[in-house]
Amino acid sequence: MDFYMKLPRNKKELGLFMLIVSIISVNILAPLITCFEVGFSVEVYVGVLKVIVFIWLAVIALVILTYVPAEKLTKVFTKEGDSFRAVVIVNILVTVTMLSVLLTVIGTWIGTRSVTLEPIVHFFYKWPRNYALAFFVESCIAQPIARGVLYLLHKRIDKKHAPEKSSEDKQAD
Repeated sequence: MDFYMKLPRNKKELGLFMLIVSIISVNILAPLITCFEVGFSVEVYVGVLKVIVFIWLAVIALVILTYVPAEKLTKVFTKEGDSFRAVVIVNILVTVTMLSVLLTVIGTWIGTRSVTLEPIVHFFYKWPRNYALAFFVESCIAQPIARGVLYLLHKRIDKKHAPEKSSEDKQAD
């Protein structure tokens, strides 16, 4: 039931799910990671806000590029009959791994507004922290909120399409 109620049923709902998750994730992770890199200050936060739209666009593009490989890898590590939570956590692990690897480099380029070897040279120092933060935000904040929105949407859609009870059925209740 959770698979049907809490996950996207079509491309439009997938877009809504991606929109919710990406907006929440980018608005938490971009400032947080940047502040860990250069220090916590209002100036740093304002600097992040100036490029956050570009980071969000990169996230959307990368999510679209990694969606199919992430789904295939999730199926490698799960099997038919696994619980909803097991499938979701494996999918988050796979997705966050792929995206954090790419965004540790690309996000730095966008944030610094320069393409250098610095994020590649320091990759193994920065990536574990970025991965841990992203995994926490995805698994505990962004995806639960997005799944909650889909659940409410599906309840409303299913209620609207449910057959009306006859007057006899209403009296029996």
